[in-house]
Order: sequence, then C-alpha cells, then structure tokens
Amino acid sequence: MLMLSSLRNKRILVVVAHPDDEVLGPGATMYRLINDYGCVVRAVILGEGITSRSNTRDTEKWNKQLKIHKANIETARKYIGYESVGVYDFPDNRFDSKALLDIIKVVESEKDAFNPDVIFTHHGGDVNIDHQKTFEAVITATRPMAHEKTSAILTFETMSGTEWRASSDPRHFLPNLIIEISEKGLEAKCKAMESYEFEKRTYPHPRSSKALKVRAQMWGVANGIQMAEAFQVIRSIEKI
Repeated sequence: MLMLSSLRNKRILVVVAHPDDEVLGPGATMYRLINDYGCVVRAVILGEGITSRSNTRDTEKWNKQLKIHKANIETARKYIGYESVGVYDFPDNRFDSKALLDIIKVVESEKDAFNPDVIFTHHGGDVNIDHQKTFEAVITATRPMAHEKTSAILTFETMSGTEWRASSDPRHFLPNLIIEISEKGLEAKCKAMESYEFEKRTYPHPRSSKALKVRAQMWGVANGIQMAEAFQVIRSIEKI
C-alpha cells in the first residue's frame, strides 16, 4: 500500500486538463508534500480552458481572457508552491477532437524532461471529456515497462467534474487513499482557486471556496480526522 511517507523527497508531476484543476484536485495535498515532505512538484496544464464558452473555437475572440488566465496560473502556482507549470493549448472541452496520440506525446515529453517518481492526474470516470482524455494519455504514457521510472499513478476528484457522474454509471470515483490536510494547506488551496477569475464561483457551486472547505471536512469526518483530500491509487510498484 502506498504510504505518505514513501513520497518524501519525490519528484511529482501533476497532469491536468484545465487551469484550476491543479488546485481543485490535489491542491492542499501538494502544499503539504512540498512544504512538509520536501517534494519537487511540477504541474502540467494541457488545455487553454476558455474557448468552449463559444459555439466554435475562436482563440482571437478570447485572446484577452487567455492572457489573464495565464497570469492567474502563475498566481495560483505561488500559493500552492509548484516549482513550475507547463501550459499547453489543447482546445477547451474538445480534447476528443484531437488525436489521443497528440496528447500522449505531450505527456511523454513532460515525463521524460521532469523524470517524475509519481504522477497525479484526473479520475478516468469524470463527466468532463478533457479529464477522461488526460487520464487515458497519462496511463498510456506510463506503461509499466522495464525502463519506466514512474512507479505510482494516483487520481483525484475534481469538483464540478467528478461528483456529477450519473448515479447509475459504474465509473465512480472510489478513493483508497485519504491524505489529511492542514488549515494552511486548505487556505492556500482556496486562495489559489480565488486567483482564477473565470473559474471561481459562489457557494453552493462546487468551485467556491466554501464548497472546497465543506468537501475537505466531509473527507475528514468520514475518516476520523479534521480535513482531507481523497485519491485513488491506480498503480504502485515497489521494486527491489
């Protein structure tokens, strides 16, 4: 079983679909791993996160907002403590319009450059198609062959993407790793989320600061602690 102590001083890559996902999912846990466990963490954001608000993709129309988005990414990065963030330009909520191989190649390139021990990414059963494709790309890019250095793959829930799966659907998020988070970590997560001018919402929307706090408390209460984030260990390989 993967233990938090086994992540000490590890190199961690967080691969997400949209700006704010790197906060919504594992934000407070990454804050803890960076500050308390000496981890070096890089986030990779595959999509631009804006243009699906038009009927057709028009990056020129959304050019001003895209520039603001990139500034918001940097502000959020500082709150969580990510060493760096790679930002790509896959079309928002249209990842399925691109060949999966194109997304895989980006993940492989990032993985080869950063050389992570562990990768965190989206739950493969999320409602959002971009989350699904990101998960598929990560799994494909980290096939467990002899030369593969990444030994663990974990997925997280992304508020407004994971919990909206239909109750009758079999692809629900089933966490098997609960990580306690601190007040400081949760506050950093909420401040980072508030940095995203076009993504933050007011309560009771799942992307509001209050909802993030409620969710952290829910995972905590369910597990006998104050606050937590939840993860599903997809793969964990312990080599000799």
